[in-house]
Amino acid sequence: MIRTASIRAMVASALAAWCLPCLADDVPKPAGEKNMPASPAAAAFAPPTAKPFGRLPDGREAHLYTLEVPGGWKATVTDYGAILTSFLVPPRDDAQGGPVDVVLGFDSLEGYLKGHPYFGAICGRCSNRIAAGTFELDGKAYTLATNNGPNHLHGGVVGFDKKLWKGTPRITPRGPCVAFEMVSPDGDEGYPGRVLAQASYTLTPVGELVVEMRATTDAPTIVNMVHHTYWNLAGHASGSIRDHELAVAADRYLPVDAGSIPTGTFAPVADTPFDFRPERKPWGRCGAAIETLPPDAAPGTPRGVDHNYVVRGWKPDGILRTAATLRDPASGRMLELLSDQPGVQVYMGNFLDGTLTGKAGAIYAPNGGICLETQKYPDSIHHADWPSVRLDPGQTATHTMVHRFTR
Repeated sequence: MIRTASIRAMVASALAAWCLPCLADDVPKPAGEKNMPASPAAAAFAPPTAKPFGRLPDGREAHLYTLEVPGGWKATVTDYGAILTSFLVPPRDDAQGGPVDVVLGFDSLEGYLKGHPYFGAICGRCSNRIAAGTFELDGKAYTLATNNGPNHLHGGVVGFDKKLWKGTPRITPRGPCVAFEMVSPDGDEGYPGRVLAQASYTLTPVGELVVEMRATTDAPTIVNMVHHTYWNLAGHASGSIRDHELAVAADRYLPVDAGSIPTGTFAPVADTPFDFRPERKPWGRCGAAIETLPPDAAPGTPRGVDHNYVVRGWKPDGILRTAATLRDPASGRMLELLSDQPGVQVYMGNFLDGTLTGKAGAIYAPNGGICLETQKYPDSIHHADWPSVRLDPGQTATHTMVHRFTR
């Protein structure tokens, strides 16, 4: 009873105090859309709740926050790794059954501490891959932790996905929100500068999950924060996403070398297994890419797309554009992803291998989920003509994603 009371007091105190703004308060309008869907008054929303989620090896306690809105939409997030642990899509009014959890993950903190492929996490400081884990800034060379063969991946050995963030629940005009904040010190995983990182999750009653990421620094550094949820619109325990249909708003993608580092060229998707252009009728099926990529692969080689796409019409104007749309034909559930970023990494869960046991005993086998990670292009620090990942004092790196669901 004491623990429950203390958690309730923590939530009440946080709601009453100043807290990190959630970008959903002032989210940009999508390109071509005059108004974002209206939400009921803030008073109609219940505040996020919090409960203990487990303890880290050093004794610190993690928490699980629950966001719910009228209509049956529900999300849970934890301050460990700022991870989205579940997202429940309610049934259609004419459908049988209850809500369906479309996010791969674990029932407790223990599963995340044992190691996982970035399920639901906010990754950083600089996500995706950096060749050889090295870069130069203002003539000075920096060496990062290498955790993906010879390369640096998603912030290193102990990136943002393994940090305990400070969570602040609040109510916004668009829905309940949890705002997270953490400090990455100078030298963290080899990066220069002290970075203040912020991330927030806001749930709206029209089936939107708004994810915002921000960062500031006291010295020149590089930042490319990414949200890394594995989605399966048939349900997290339903098996392969082969039958999912995918539309990616891109005419070009970034070919990669054997270490998954971009070669530096942009290749057309037309007449390749990477073609998921939205004007295709019908949309491309994930299974077609899984069956053909990589070509001539030996038995047992992980199969499927793990490449960055160049979002059509992107400009550095902060406008939200549709990057990708995912659909499960069997249920009719659909996810439209809007973002202000130039690229989207499409990763079809190629390296899931059946060794991870997730929520309610689910076994996550190859291609059991798909990641749609909007971002600046991988290894951008080595390409001066690509959108820059450099962050200087006085600047704020921002990244907005709107996950818009249809039942």
